[in-house]
Amino acid sequence: QVSCIEVVEAYVERIKEVNPLINAVVKDRFEEALQEAQQVDKLLLESPGDDYLEEKFPLLGVPITVKEAFSLHGMPNTSGLVNRCNVIATSDAAVVSRLKQAGAIPLGVTNCSELCMWYESSNRVYGRTNNPYDLQRIAGGSSGGEGSVLAAACSVIGVGSDIGGSIRMPAFFNGVFGHKPSTGVVPNDGQFPNAQGVRTSFLCTGPMCRYAEDLELMLRVMAGPGVNRLKLNEKVSLQKIKFHCMDHDGGSIFVSPVDKEILQAQKKVVEHLEGELGIQVRRVAIHKMKYSFQIWSAMMSSKDSNGQEAQMFTELLGDHGKPVWPLWELVKWLLGLSSHTLPAIALGLTEKLMKLNPGGNAKLVSMGKSLQEEVEALLGPDGVLLYPSHPTVAPRHNCPICMPFNFAYTAIFNVLGLPVTQCPLGLSSEGLPLGIQLVAASYNDHLTLAVAQYLEKAFGGWVLPGKV
Repeated sequence: QVSCIEVVEAYVERIKEVNPLINAVVKDRFEEALQEAQQVDKLLLESPGDDYLEEKFPLLGVPITVKEAFSLHGMPNTSGLVNRCNVIATSDAAVVSRLKQAGAIPLGVTNCSELCMWYESSNRVYGRTNNPYDLQRIAGGSSGGEGSVLAAACSVIGVGSDIGGSIRMPAFFNGVFGHKPSTGVVPNDGQFPNAQGVRTSFLCTGPMCRYAEDLELMLRVMAGPGVNRLKLNEKVSLQKIKFHCMDHDGGSIFVSPVDKEILQAQKKVVEHLEGELGIQVRRVAIHKMKYSFQIWSAMMSSKDSNGQEAQMFTELLGDHGKPVWPLWELVKWLLGLSSHTLPAIALGLTEKLMKLNPGGNAKLVSMGKSLQEEVEALLGPDGVLLYPSHPTVAPRHNCPICMPFNFAYTAIFNVLGLPVTQCPLGLSSEGLPLGIQLVAASYNDHLTLAVAQYLEKAFGGWVLPGKV
């Protein structure tokens, strides 16, 4: 009904209108995108038929955005690190290449936290990204620019990555959909920093979007040949899914209590599933979830099966130079002289402390492995767990520093290797997005994606900011 050039022009105009407020797109490629849109329109005129094109280019002419931590040819690839300011990508990350080959048109790259290791997207290269529902609040991290740009209707679909909730937290705070796939299916190649050692099985690249049905399509393209492991062709009967529900982590001392409105939204989901599908949602208490933050931290710094040490964050901050001394950086930061953000410096300090207790860490790693077995056994081939996405709705800027471990609600599923879909559930009384995590056993991504589509119809999915 409309030409590709009209679609791309509409999104370019929208970004120009909204981006000065949200600071989500940090570098655009509008001219190239418009040229690519013209080529798509030409191809449509000359094509032998729509079916042929749809099979060959499932995302033909669809505007996308890409997290700046991923290589996108000709675009910066700093990951928010000042000493990478001059780095311009000369190739495409694996998933970016696959999306382009499927016909997608990148509009630009979006902001992230420094080295993708914090849940507010702010850095010394591009500044801070704002939440489109309330500019005084965070967009989340590390894929915060992506969450913000999608919520503000500046893009249709986007590329994110997730090692502690970096897809799901921004999706939750910005009221959009995000999916952390089962471990080891979608390639992580071509992002900075990429995971090494044990972390290669915790880092996941995945889709973010405004509409639930786009998750599966994007996932098929991003996974490439590996997609067969995800059973996406299996028909899902919602009545046959065994639903489990957990209201909170059991009361960790490191994490805020879950907001009443988030609990209320989850309760409504349970009531809806029971009322409409005629099923019983089983309440569960998985006691080890209380130690989510400690388990994640210990597993992130553990050795892999070959005995290789996890890469130190302080080395990454130095980016191939000398590792950064976090205490010295803290002194410089207090004097306004550091090129790093306070969360990055704090993470470097925490990492040093973790090294002081190898015995305690080993116990936590073992606890993580037994938790994984417990959750896999609980969910089995047909189970889905309903679990809060975060203890609070989008916090105000800088507030995460006061509660730095609240990301444990998402992070635990990275070290367990499970697929999780983040699903929006309307807005709170303050007009901020609510949502829920849908968790399944490994390689049962098809279950959480099907439930997300169902809940989108029931609860309305994404809501345009400023509409209410």
